Amino acid sequence: MKRVAVIGAGSWGTALGIVAAWRGHVVRLWSRNAEVVESINRQHVNAVYLPDSHIPERVRATGRIEEALELAELVILAAPSHATRAILTSMAPLVDPDMIFVSATKGIEIDTGKRISQIVAEVVGEKFSPRFVCLSGPSFAREVVERHPTAVVAASLSVELGRSVQAELSSETLRIYTNDDVVGTELGGSVKNVMAIAAGMVAGLGFGSNSIAALITRGLAEMARLALKEGAQLETLMGLAGLGDLVLTCTGNLSRNRFVGQELGKGRSLEEITSGMKEVAEGVKTTQALKRLATRLGVEMPITSEVHAVLYDGATAQDAAANLMTRPQREEF
Repeated sequence: MKRVAVIGAGSWGTALGIVAAWRGHVVRLWSRNAEVVESINRQHVNAVYLPDSHIPERVRATGRIEEALELAELVILAAPSHATRAILTSMAPLVDPDMIFVSATKGIEIDTGKRISQIVAEVVGEKFSPRFVCLSGPSFAREVVERHPTAVVAASLSVELGRSVQAELSSETLRIYTNDDVVGTELGGSVKNVMAIAAGMVAGLGFGSNSIAALITRGLAEMARLALKEGAQLETLMGLAGLGDLVLTCTGNLSRNRFVGQELGKGRSLEEITSGMKEVAEGVKTTQALKRLATRLGVEMPITSEVHAVLYDGATAQDAAANLMTRPQREEF
């Protein structure tokens, strides 16, 4: 049994808290939302983000981050990427050198283009880089807590740490693989959110399976170009954190990013769409960060550029589709 702190009580953070409790761990779930804290502690349900799932009594919620971190051995980061630096800054004085950080956040920082592992190293200290694990892969929170068979990957520069997280969180319905490619695992989880917005546009425009298949395949090419430029391993992008997560988010109806794209394809404005959403669609902000990062690295990412044009430059989904289909002809690879 370990003491586990989950930082962020959205649907995914809550789901991971439930998973940890299934394994017999004592879980403290931190949230800024008083309604979430009260509903978890009194009714054993996250009434805001995961209302239909029972939360075991081993999970307690708190609005005090110091209470969540007290004696914690495993710290799961599940807050939105744009809030990660500020949250880590508030955590820094409370961090123990023996804590294992597990990032379950899929996104990169807008202003810097930095991945979560880089932010952790900057804010909490370089000494924690070897004690960092990225947990990623095709995993809708609702399906995980409903015990649908799910496979994800725990990536760490330390084989021992990856295996430790694998052992502590795996269950009969959650299979965790390991790898040592943190860069590829993080970028796969970030890029797929942007591609999911594009896939939603395809659906919103009424296009069929041909179009979705083309989008996923060319989206994978963009993911690979960027990640390889940053030093990732190609095998990672062909695995759960890359292709696996890409397929799920581009086709699954539970994807928030796909929903945003679908509604954009139907002609709704971004502000109108996001104002009615309870949780963040990471791809909206990640699109900005990825476009800047791709420009800085000299990596061609046409789908990302077109999604950015729709989100921020006034283009329509129809414009984006037309632009992608009329690009200069070229070889596939």
